[in-house]
Amino acid sequence: MAYTGITVHAGGGGVTEIVVDVPPVNALPAQGWFDLAEAVREAGRESGAVVLRAEGKGFNAGVDIKEMQRDKSALLRANHGCFAAFAAVYECEVPVIAAVHGFCLGGGVGLAGNADIVIASDDAYFGLPEVDRGALGAATHLARLVPQHLMRAMVYTCRNVTAAELHHHGSVLDVVARDRLREAALEVAGVIAAKDRYVIRRAKESLNGIDPVDVRRSYRFEQGFTFELNLMGAGDEHRERFLNE
Repeated sequence: MAYTGITVHAGGGGVTEIVVDVPPVNALPAQGWFDLAEAVREAGRESGAVVLRAEGKGFNAGVDIKEMQRDKSALLRANHGCFAAFAAVYECEVPVIAAVHGFCLGGGVGLAGNADIVIASDDAYFGLPEVDRGALGAATHLARLVPQHLMRAMVYTCRNVTAAELHHHGSVLDVVARDRLREAALEVAGVIAAKDRYVIRRAKESLNGIDPVDVRRSYRFEQGFTFELNLMGAGDEHRERFLNE
């Protein structure tokens, strides 16, 4: 199947790479999120492990705000698309390794936070600029990467954290030089893919089953506040301000 800005490579050893390349900053349009969801689901059916990475300046800059301002219906579609993509990563039948470089913002945090393993380059940083964009969401996934009080500070202030900080918290497995990121992610994925596939799939299912937070329900709750902000006009106001900066 063809996906816009998303390529899928089934490599040796049962590892599938999903690569996002949507210049200039990998801010996905609404359809891109649905395409990514489908690519992850398909890879999970056929693989022993999945690596999710990106080309370009950074891993992911979230939703395409320009599209939202051109087409007001894009907000609703992007929200549904993000929900589908984040869920696809979390519910993928096999472990997903997110290989993060550069910026990982907004929707990028949703993807990385729902991945099973995160490996990052030494230039990677993570953040939720949602409050400055008149939106909310993905705190559910940020809370899987940082402790509770740091998560709250990041949401309120829109500050970022580095890959090194997340490595300290244990949510990033390894921090490597950028030119070694793909190699490092594929190495971990290869170890997993070499295991008994039936056992690994049951391991993934069992770990999701003991999670203390229902990520689908939690993220959907957050999305309701984004719709409220838009009904009150705050979303449109902040998006326009961002585009005019």
